[in-house]
Amino acid sequence: MGLLSIIRKLRAKEKEIRILVLGLDNAGKTTIMKRLNGESISTISPTLGFNITTLDFDSYKVNFWDVGGQRTIRPYWRNYFEKTDGIIWVVDSADKERMKDCADELAALLKEDKLAGASLLVFANKQDIAGALGDEDIKNLLKLNELTTHHWTIKACSAVTGDNLLPGLQWIVYDIASHIYMFS
Repeated sequence: MGLLSIIRKLRAKEKEIRILVLGLDNAGKTTIMKRLNGESISTISPTLGFNITTLDFDSYKVNFWDVGGQRTIRPYWRNYFEKTDGIIWVVDSADKERMKDCADELAALLKEDKLAGASLLVFANKQDIAGALGDEDIKNLLKLNELTTHHWTIKACSAVTGDNLLPGLQWIVYDIASHIYMFS
């Protein structure tokens, strides 16, 4: 997030936050968004483009851009980077075979100039599945402790049960607000 964007937001006093929801296909991005929005999760199909969800959270209007994670769609992620305040990176904790691909995609994403300074929430999703990796394992596999360019946290969660989604949402909204709206 550039200084110009911060100044613009301060001047406008709009208290809007833009968050990209990304991750590999089948990680649970859309399920998380539907659960947070109070929608039914009984029928979920792969996101082929993007979905926008807007939630009023505290005194903020939070716009979530849930973008498909299929390999063929990932090159288009950069089209959504402009004016992004935060990233929710969703990991399928039960899919151990694709963890390296997940780590590589996240590392490449965090090098993007337009995402500099964006807060990062990693949802270690699918904790309700037996054998899922815990948040400490995923933190190590994604090398989050080496990350110095972004504020970040990781939350073990389940989109199906809703466990830990609200604490994650609170963290990212308040982290973004603390550096965008600190003077308002």
